[in-house]
Parts: sequence; structure tokens; C-alpha cells
Amino acid sequence: MAATPSLATPPPLREGGFRIVLAYRLCAILSYQIVAVTVGWHVYELTRDPFALGLIGLAEVLPYICMAPFAGYLVDHLPKRRLGAMACAGLCVTALLLALIASARVAPGKVWPIYAAIVLTGLVRTFLTPVYTALFAQVLRREQFARGAGVGSIFVQSAMVVGPALGGVLVGWAGKTAAYALAALLAVAAGLVLLSLRVAEPRPEGPRAPVFSSIGDGLRFVFGNQIMLGAQALDLFAVLFGGAISLAPAFIQEILHYGPEGLGILRGAPALGAVMVGLVLARRPPGRHAGRLLLYAVAGFGLCIIGFGLSRHFWLSALFLMLSGVCDGVSVVLRSTIMQLVTPDGMRGRVASINGIFIGSSNELGAFYAGSMARLLGLVPAVVLGGCVTLGVAATTAWKAPRLRRLDLKELQ
Repeated sequence: MAATPSLATPPPLREGGFRIVLAYRLCAILSYQIVAVTVGWHVYELTRDPFALGLIGLAEVLPYICMAPFAGYLVDHLPKRRLGAMACAGLCVTALLLALIASARVAPGKVWPIYAAIVLTGLVRTFLTPVYTALFAQVLRREQFARGAGVGSIFVQSAMVVGPALGGVLVGWAGKTAAYALAALLAVAAGLVLLSLRVAEPRPEGPRAPVFSSIGDGLRFVFGNQIMLGAQALDLFAVLFGGAISLAPAFIQEILHYGPEGLGILRGAPALGAVMVGLVLARRPPGRHAGRLLLYAVAGFGLCIIGFGLSRHFWLSALFLMLSGVCDGVSVVLRSTIMQLVTPDGMRGRVASINGIFIGSSNELGAFYAGSMARLLGLVPAVVLGGCVTLGVAATTAWKAPRLRRLDLKELQ
């Protein structure tokens, strides 16, 4: 770990713009997480089929992948606050549509309208992270990036603890419609907070490049940088094969025998672990041996997923998921710091969108993979196999990406 940063550099939270950007991020993720946990319970309640849970991920990831490159281009060339607010409005519309479905006012008992609403979520979610990433670099100084990434991870993971827990409690006590309604209100709050930000939008220099040429520049930048590509690919395949959390509704009902409140606890446990490690990394951001730390964290994530798959006790399962969040939290902070330090200012939207294809789509593809393998092999074998493959991914990356393995973050500052 690096030494504590100099007092000459103010803490990121003293920057008013950074606090606003964090509030936008917090409300948007709370909205999305409440919808995610409620939709999982909703679909499994209707189908009792783990493969149907995997289809939720597929319904979101396909439009996400198709839209992400264009979203990054738009973030780099259009006002970021307005794009973020429009994306939040899209989250609100999705939550309201799901509320109508849950209240049996639209297609009662049908699953396909739920998937249709999730398609819209995938489209609008492509803008959320690129907007945050671009504004992050505008409201903070470069020497604040590492600590800012740690603080941002704390807020994001806190939302991922509170969101699923709140969603599970609402589903159990007030019903699915109430959970979706709260998600809609939080999406509106995220958009309004973002519009309150006062930051100068940089003017693009020279004529605007054609869309596909500009997207190609972003792709060439990412694929030509071994450190960034290695970190993103590591997360993509680790989460793809280790995405056990998507099967939590099935584990809760078939193996652990808990209600929707238990689902909220399991969905929030990884984020709780990530918050804990984020508090440490915000004060002492990683520096030396950052590459090795990233690889060890992914390997630890795989071991935790294996433990979750083999557990038959609810609180032991929650512990393994919390420890997986500790490992994932280290990975998130390191990836975020690498991306902020390496990416040129004029390319942040496109690079964040490409990063989103790697990182964001890995969760949904992982959900589809986990659901498919659960149907073929059963719940427990599918999760244990995924954890074993994650260990192999960490070992392969260590071998194939030596620059990432030897990474010292001080070299990038």
C-alpha cells in the first residue's frame, strides 16, 4: 500500500461537484438495484425456473452491448448532465412499467412484459457510468483520482448493500409494486441532483469526428493498452464465470429456505464487503504491487464463490458472499484508478463505455451463463464450476499480461 496522501491535496469529498456526482451515482444505483432484486423474485415466483433468471441478464445485456459504443460517443460530444438526466428518466419509466405489471394492470401473470421492460433498462444504463466517469475527471484534480476512486467505490457499494436489502424488505412487507414505485422515485431524484451540478462543459477541439471513426479510436486505445485491457478482461471473465449471485433467488427457495428478506441480505452481502475494503483503500490507496493485488483479489473471489456453492447454511452463505465482495471491492478500486489515470480527457466517455461492455455486460452474461449451467448441471455444480474457472482466469491473466502483473500505480501518475 502507498503512504497516506499529502495533506496538501484536499480530500475528494471537500469538492462540492464531487459530492453532487456521488449523489447522482448513489440514487441511480439504488434505483437499479431495487429493480434488480425485485425482478429476480418476480420472475422466479412466476416461473420457478433458474433459466428464467438467466434470461433477465440476457434481456439487459444485448441492448447494453449494442448501445454502449454510441453512448460513449454521445457522452464525449454532448452535454453530460442532460444525457445523465435523460438516462435517469429512462430508469423511472422502466420502474413504473414494472409496477403496472406487478399490480396486474398490464399482462397479468405474463413474463415477457418484464423482459421487455428490462430491455429498456439495458439501453438507458449504458449512459450512467460514462457520464459519471467523465464528470469525475472534471470535478477532481488528477492527484485526487486514486482516493476519489476509493470514495466512489464506498458510495457505489453502499448503494448495492442498501438497494437489494431495501428491495427485499419492501417485497416481503409491502409487495413488488411498492418496491418498483420507490425505484422510480429514486431515479427521478438522481436526475434532479445531476441537473443541479454546475461544471463547465469542455468544448471539443476541431471538427467532430464521424461516429464510427470516433468509436474505432476508443477501441484501438483500449485494445492497444495491455494494462487496461488485461484489467478489464480479467473482470469480464471472472464475473462471467463466477456470477453466482444471479442464482440467489433459486438458492434462497430451494437450498437455504428463506424468504425475500433473505434474498435482499444475500444480494447486499457482496456490496457490504466491498464497502469495508473501500473504507481502507480510500485512506490508503494501493500503489506498489497493485497488479499482483488485483490478481490475488480475483483468485480470492473465485474461492469465495466455491464456498458459497457448497454452503447449506444461510449465514455462512452470506459470509462467503461478503468476502467475495471484499475481493471484488479491491478489483473495482484498482480498475477505476487505472482507467482514470490512463484515459485522455477527450476519450473518457468512449473508454468508459467500452469498459462498461467488459464490466457491465459481464454481470448480465454471467447471469445468463449461471442460469444455463444451473439447468444443465444443477444449482450447486454450476456455481462451484464457475468458481473453479475464475481461478483459472486469474492464473491465465497473470501469465499472459506481465505488464499488469508488475503494475505500480505510481508509474501512471
